[in-house]
Amino acid sequence: MGTITRIEPGKRMTNAVIHNGIVYLAGVVGEPTGTVESQTKEVLAEIDRLLALAGSDKHHLLRAQIWLADISTFEQMNKVWDAWVSPGNAPARATGEAKLATPDYKVEIIVTAVQK
Repeated sequence: MGTITRIEPGKRMTNAVIHNGIVYLAGVVGEPTGTVESQTKEVLAEIDRLLALAGSDKHHLLRAQIWLADISTFEQMNKVWDAWVSPGNAPARATGEAKLATPDYKVEIIVTAVQK
């Protein structure tokens, strides 16, 4: 079965869960202010932090799911994503439009990675 390790567990959710060398992150959002670009930068920095705590990094991503509050901001988000993602190691990815937890959130990203 394997051990399950929870990083930053809370009552409702855990920020990262590791099982059999796979790291599962909860949906990550930035501060509910600013532009989709600034929120995407904050989200990716938090993903970097959580992956490091889990013994992984962006070079080991398997998949990413990106939710945008407004799909018309797809290109603005992609500019930030493209500058961040590891060349040659882009994950399988899906992007969609969804109502997020509050109208102030513009982007939420969920990733799965392998430990180093």
